[in-house]
Amino acid sequence: MSEIRTVAVIGAGTMGHGIAQVCAVAGCDVLLQDVSEEALERGLAGVRASLERLVAKERLSKEDADAAVGRIEAVTSVAEAAQDADLVVEAVPEKIALKLELFAELAERTPEGAILATNTSSLSVTEIAAATDRPERCVGLHFFNPVPIMPLLEIIRGLRTDEATVETVLAFGRRLGKEPIVVNDWPGFATSRLGIILGCEAIRMVEQGVASPEAIDKAMELGYRHPMGPLRLTDLVGLDVRLHIMEHLHRELGEQFRPPALLRQMVRAGKLGRKSGEGFYRY
Repeated sequence: MSEIRTVAVIGAGTMGHGIAQVCAVAGCDVLLQDVSEEALERGLAGVRASLERLVAKERLSKEDADAAVGRIEAVTSVAEAAQDADLVVEAVPEKIALKLELFAELAERTPEGAILATNTSSLSVTEIAAATDRPERCVGLHFFNPVPIMPLLEIIRGLRTDEATVETVLAFGRRLGKEPIVVNDWPGFATSRLGIILGCEAIRMVEQGVASPEAIDKAMELGYRHPMGPLRLTDLVGLDVRLHIMEHLHRELGEQFRPPALLRQMVRAGKLGRKSGEGFYRY
């Protein structure tokens, strides 16, 4: 297909507004959709704050930041967001029923040649694509948080994704300044499968009294040159989010992904990480 010029981002949360920002900075017209005006305003405020930090660090000019903000239009209607899109990126919660319903709607609302992408970190791209009449133009685009900073873009090829779609999103990912990798659709893909198993084992080590969260994180940061330890990363992602992904991978891949009892207890206690003020660390 031709160059991607108009992008619809469905969901204005942390990932959604980050995706909208990088697309707008790259020169795309962006329709950012969420169900409420309040959610959209929070998303736009997040974009503005992120761009201001980039300007302050001299990684982006004030003129380019202002132009990017001007390219983002906030809407509450999926139909309005999708009607002229060359690419739709879905960034709604990790619930398969919600994604299936949304993709069925997107197939009806978007132009025939539009590419439909999901930002899922673990769910089946093939299953999501099957809800549409164009599985060959459905793909996974797994961005990482914070989207404007993290260089990786994991592109997931579903069972019926065609090569033209993969090549188009590869070129688009590079245009966004990302370093894309292509993986086949499998539970957890490459990144979540490896990241979750490390996080799962780190939580078990805390549970068993092997070492403190600080010691475990420092071991991985200094011994293996990880920029952030697995427990601090779990706090950043959200303990509830990690539990949900572990449960999915446990069902799909087996016992090595069984969620530790400590993780379940912490989620039940409302210790969800940064967003609640306490997880393995206090904030």
